[in-house]
Order: sequence, then structure tokens, then C-alpha cells
Amino acid sequence: MKNQTAGGFGPVNLGLFSGMIATDRVPTIQSFNSDAELDDTMAATEVDSKVKTKLLSMWNNVKYGWTVKMKTNFSKESPVWLLGQCYLKKSEYPLERASEALEPVGTGSQVSLAMDATNFENTIEEFKRDFMSRLWLTYRREFPILNGSTFTTDCGWGCMLRSGQMMLAQALVCHFLGREWRWRPEQSTNESSHRMIIKWFGDQPTPESPFSIHKLVSLGASTGKRAGDWYGPSSVAHLLCQAMERASEDPNSKLNQLAVYVAQDCAVYMQDVENVCCTSDGGRKALILLVPLRLGADKLNPVYAPCLTSLLTLDTCIGVIGGRPRHSLYFIGYQDDKLIHLDPHYCQETVDVEGNEKFPLTSFHCTSPRKMLLSKMDPSCCVGFYFPDKESLTDFMETIQQFVIPNQNMDYPMFLFCEGSGKDLQQGIEVVEGLLPSSSRFGHESVEDDLFECEEFELLH
Repeated sequence: MKNQTAGGFGPVNLGLFSGMIATDRVPTIQSFNSDAELDDTMAATEVDSKVKTKLLSMWNNVKYGWTVKMKTNFSKESPVWLLGQCYLKKSEYPLERASEALEPVGTGSQVSLAMDATNFENTIEEFKRDFMSRLWLTYRREFPILNGSTFTTDCGWGCMLRSGQMMLAQALVCHFLGREWRWRPEQSTNESSHRMIIKWFGDQPTPESPFSIHKLVSLGASTGKRAGDWYGPSSVAHLLCQAMERASEDPNSKLNQLAVYVAQDCAVYMQDVENVCCTSDGGRKALILLVPLRLGADKLNPVYAPCLTSLLTLDTCIGVIGGRPRHSLYFIGYQDDKLIHLDPHYCQETVDVEGNEKFPLTSFHCTSPRKMLLSKMDPSCCVGFYFPDKESLTDFMETIQQFVIPNQNMDYPMFLFCEGSGKDLQQGIEVVEGLLPSSSRFGHESVEDDLFECEEFELLH
């Protein structure tokens, strides 16, 4: 290995990229004047920039395990929860015996065992379909330049913004399609609403995409954030709230049916909720409630672990954005002591959702669930809920206490509901999230991150 460069790519490894680089190469044009030379220089610079972007995205995908299939067997005896839906309920008999009973199928108890095995396989399929139906919004490359920067990709810094987009997208799916909706690529049912929601998150600086990364970065500029900066869960929650406020100002937009409220210091003020939900004509908007939390100092306090997983069993929950240090994730379920999540750290090419009505949908859905030990979760996170009407919010308030109090010896819940307005209590107080220890820890990924800290279910097709 004399020609191999230490820690880099030698002649052998560069072969991985040769085909990709060749596709971006432009033919050499003989220069006859200074203008032609300038054009050549600009073209070469553009090609060089594209090559660097693609190399960065390929390295990112290798770094986070997207080029390696990590096989993980999950327990057949434990239930799997996915945003209020329970799968893999325990069978009366060991599933290994039930599987053995399938061939050949006999009579009596053997038939019962076979039915158990069949039910298990059906439940696996239902779980897979449910997971694949969640919208997966990841790093993208080669989108229009972000305002005030030279960035054409969010690879390496936009993971918390993408996690926030996914949580908001889940609320929109619940509102416009219903929690029971499932994406079936072979069918076209509800595809117009499906595409409409994805288009709202398209990577383009246009009014048709009010929740694009361009819009979120633009809103972040008012607080001193720039493209390439890191965002915390609370920052993203407030950006999503602002984006929804702007989008709902259009009386013709379907988004004026929804309102976003962000809890203040773990408190939900009911007067503020009423103010954002009530309309001038006496109607009421559906509510997306975002609750930023800090469940520990430098690491997750284990006393909060049961509370967090319990919230994911509620049908009103739209997930949790957080992750592990320097690595944002969107948590949507759990099994035993591991959280199931969608990972935004996969860099894909930008999809033109504006110029093509039938734009491809496959890159917006993930087929490989991943999981992470709950104990490795960063204590800074944000939990989301969706309430289609006032009755569902009232029911939630009446039952939530048992889920948010860590144990009987503690009186202080993870968050609470209060009468009145938070503005009355917060006048003159400016909360700067950047002072919190972990607010800048997400997104700045380290090369030393363990690729195998996150495991992946193997879904066979």
C-alpha cells in the first residue's frame, strides 16, 4: 500500500468517486480571448463546487452508516410503539414454535400456533407500512442558494431543522390525511394531499414552500442565526411557529386551518392557546403544541425515561425532536429501552417539487427504521402534539398528568397547563436559548462519532 495516503483516499479509494466526477466534467474548450478564458474559469469553479458537494454528501452517508446494512433483530416478545400505535403484541406461545408449526399445518393446537405466527407476520407488515408512511426529510444538496450565503446544501449543519420539519409534517399528515393514512406507492389514493404536504417543505425559496429550509433560515436571521449555524430544539420550535403564522396569513391557504403554540418554560398557558386557535369569525383552528424540554443537565436523567416513552404511546403525539449530542434525530416510537427514529443525516439530491407535478416520492419515505438507546439521548428536546379540536385538547389535559410526573415521590411534572397568559409573566424577560449548554451541540457532527451507536431494523422486501 505504498501509494495509499494515510487517513485519505489513495488511488484505490478514489475509484469509488471516479464515475461520479466524470459525470460533472465539462469538455475542454480552447480559449481564443479573455472572455472565453473567464467563462472556462467560471465553469471549472462551478464543476469543482459540485464535485466537492457530492464528495461531502458521499462522505456524510458513509459516516452515518447509510452505505452499510446494519442488521438488528428486535424482540418478538416486546411491543413496538409508533406514534400511538402498538405493534408486535406478545403471543400466547413462543413465536419460534409458532413458526415451526406453519410447515406443515396440522390440526388442533398446531393450527393455533400457525395462526399466531401468521398474525405476527401481519403485524410486522403493518408496522413497516406505518413507518414508511411517515415523511422523511433529510439533508439535500444542489438546491437554490440560501439567502445571504453561498450554501447550496444543508449537509453537516441542518439536521435539527430537518427533524423539526419532519415533526411538523407529521402534524400536517394527521390533519389533512389522518393518522390511519398509509402511503402505498402502487396506488394513487390521496396523492394530491400527500404531494401538497411535501411541496410545503420543498427546498426552494418560494411562497409555495412556506416550511422550506430557505424559509426557516430566513426567519432565523432575525435572531442572529445564519445558514451554517447550529440550532437547538427550542429554536426550531419557535421557527416553525413563526413559519406557520406567516403561512396562515393567506386567507386562501389551507394552512390557515392550523395554529402552532410553543410552551414557555415547560408551561402551556391556556389563554395564549385560545388566542392562537380562535378565529375572527368564531371558528377554531386545529392546534399543534410544541413543548421544549430539558430532561437533565449534561445527560438524560433516567427518571424521565418512562415519561418520554409513555408520551409516544399517545395518539395525539407527533414525536420528539432531539437526538444525541451533535446528532439530531426525530423520535417516533420505541421498543424496550430503545427509541425508534427517522434520521435526517442522509444527503440526497434536491427534488424539484414546483416544476414537476408528478415529482418522485420515494426519497421522502424511509424503508429502514433505526433505533438508539434511550440512555444516550441528549436531555434537550422538544415534544410535539396535534389536537384537531378543543375536545381532544380537553381530554388530553385531563389525562396527561399520569404521563408527565416521573414518580409518586415527585410533584413537579415535565410540563404543565396554566390559566392566564404567559405574556403577563414574561414581560421584560428575554430568554436566550444560546445560553443553555446543549443549544449548540446539535448538528456539529464529530468524525469520531460511533457509526454503530444507532442500530437499524432490517426490513426484507
